[in-house]
Amino acid sequence: MNLLINNNTALIICNRSHLPNGLFLNLNSHHIQQELFKRQIQASQPLKKKLWQQTIVEKITNQGILLEKITTSKNSFHFLASKVLSGDTTNMEAVAANFYWKSFFEIDFKRERFGNYPNNFLNYGYAILRAATARALSGSGLLNTLGIHHKSKYNAFALADDIMEPFRPIVDETVHTIMHHYDEQNLNTEIKSMLLQILTRTVYFKNEKSPLMVALQKTASSLQQCYTGKRKKIKYPKLWN
Repeated sequence: MNLLINNNTALIICNRSHLPNGLFLNLNSHHIQQELFKRQIQASQPLKKKLWQQTIVEKITNQGILLEKITTSKNSFHFLASKVLSGDTTNMEAVAANFYWKSFFEIDFKRERFGNYPNNFLNYGYAILRAATARALSGSGLLNTLGIHHKSKYNAFALADDIMEPFRPIVDETVHTIMHHYDEQNLNTEIKSMLLQILTRTVYFKNEKSPLMVALQKTASSLQQCYTGKRKKIKYPKLWN
């Protein structure tokens, strides 16, 4: 376990149902971690609201692109993204999510954490994405407990939950593909392996492309620079070229 930590590896523990149940991360992953924690804690509300606005614009935009790919029909997600205010005070995230999930699957589906299939597939994929995001943030010297929007006192990974939002459609796309190739409705080794491969999926920055796991590190580093005043926006990649 120490060797894993020394190599900044996120270790996920699963429960008896084989679902992710815990996360083990490096607490000493950056040489100026105390200074970065201080900057993060002192971040102003206007900054955090702007960062959350940008994050939700990216999420809704990505949902719209994926939905058009799947349904082959135009949608209004670009318009919804343009209506996101600072801090998303009008909750356009929820407006978009409501339409997104009603249209995404060919079956009657309601997105719930403990809901019916394929919620179990989505949950597993999101847990992998959350762990990879938390690892990247920890590696950039940031405190996962302190989010820019998520604030629950019981959530140790609030910042990871914030930053992973625009990347969720990668999991959605993978689950959609699995459903069209497999009749299995329970998680098995093969399906878990396919979901794990999201970490090596290619995403795109302006002049380069990289695996998702590397892109998350770049995104986390850019957030760190937002806290230290070197940047004004988080560097999110495009999920499709």
